[in-house]
Amino acid sequence: MNTTRNTLPRWSASVALCLTLLVSACATLPDVDGRASNKATVATAKGPLQTKQAAALLARRWARATPDMKALAIQEEAATGVPLIAGNKVTLLIDGPATMKEMMAAVREAKSTINLETYIFDQDELGLQFADLLIEKRRQGVTVNVMYDSVGTLSVPQAFFERMKAGGVNLLAFNPVNPVARVGKWEVNNRDHRKLLVVDGATAFTGGINISSDYANSSFFGSSRRPTQVDSKKVGWRDTHVKIEGPAVAAFQYSFVNNWVNQEAGELPEANYFPPLSAVGDKVLRVLASDPDKGFEIYKSLVLAIQESKKSVHITCAYFVPDQQIVDALIAAARRGVDVKLVLPGVTDHGLVLHAGRAFYDQLLAGGVKIYQLQVAVLHAKTAVIDGTWSTIGSANIDRRSFIHNYELNVIVLDPAFGQEMERAFSEDLRDSKEVTPAEWARRPFTDRVKEWASRLTEYWI
Repeated sequence: MNTTRNTLPRWSASVALCLTLLVSACATLPDVDGRASNKATVATAKGPLQTKQAAALLARRWARATPDMKALAIQEEAATGVPLIAGNKVTLLIDGPATMKEMMAAVREAKSTINLETYIFDQDELGLQFADLLIEKRRQGVTVNVMYDSVGTLSVPQAFFERMKAGGVNLLAFNPVNPVARVGKWEVNNRDHRKLLVVDGATAFTGGINISSDYANSSFFGSSRRPTQVDSKKVGWRDTHVKIEGPAVAAFQYSFVNNWVNQEAGELPEANYFPPLSAVGDKVLRVLASDPDKGFEIYKSLVLAIQESKKSVHITCAYFVPDQQIVDALIAAARRGVDVKLVLPGVTDHGLVLHAGRAFYDQLLAGGVKIYQLQVAVLHAKTAVIDGTWSTIGSANIDRRSFIHNYELNVIVLDPAFGQEMERAFSEDLRDSKEVTPAEWARRPFTDRVKEWASRLTEYWI
């Protein structure tokens, strides 16, 4: 599970989950079949396009894309059941300062509604600043709804949320830890790991960034100098978010409303959550909101993209504990000549996940996958760019917790220009990372091997 400093103590939580394992059946991830229909559905602000119109639009947008990328879009829709949405503007946001600046600016300009969904909402300098802003917007007459995960905020004093509630903010604690807090709906293992802000139903933000002072500083991404010992306490977490404007915002808004309603903890206040949305850009994207043990949409899209890759698979992942199908897909891609590179943590906030993921290094390195470990900051981003055209940013890690147990949210952008932005960001991360070579990995200490073996026993749950 992501960012455990605000959860149950690390080892006691693991013991509790292992006890749950003894009495629970384990859900499995599906086999992903690339066979599909022969067309992709494209939604617009005026409704779905006819087949010929959709084909013409995609042909224009993907003039530089390979036929395989067009086929992937069709296969992805067949696997996930989620159509493409055209006419959007997508802004890539790197690290906390840039993201928080954009999010707070959007909140300050809100006229009707603010919907915030987050795993962590800390009572720290940044969290207090964000809470004050939400209270002020509510005072101005804006409807403000906040959904926060009750495990992600376990160590946050209840008074912090009571203050927002007293200020008129509508609050929902997702899947309470206390079984009597929401009788008949106790699902303590299923966490809301999504990070979503929707303002006025017209602007959405999503990615990996929580409301926490961990993101108050930059990670030295793009900096010409390297952090010194003095800098170490000032370095922020390395993460990625996106700002989205256009018709796709309605899909993000729907995921928020749907998650709130399904908690059966009170109705949302009446408001205009779904205003008419016009095309504001040329980006075609797909919004994937996954629920535990259901459609596995995010998992399927990632596996398909790796399976269909022809040139490059560049993945940045904070918590990497893949299942065998993803391992096999990465190795198969590398063996057919695809440039497969992974940027993974060199520094982490979760040692159990770190060692469980490293248990796969031998197999991946032997299969030709190149692994790099980020050195300058705690890695928290969850992104991928494949063949320079297919990109994904969101909350889902490459592990069973994200794919099976959590509520997650990812956006897929099918666009060569945005893909190049993602490639530049990946190159920056490579610069700040150290490659793990097969020879070096073979010399790791025996104690590390024991940690990897022991940690992997818990990979279904962590």
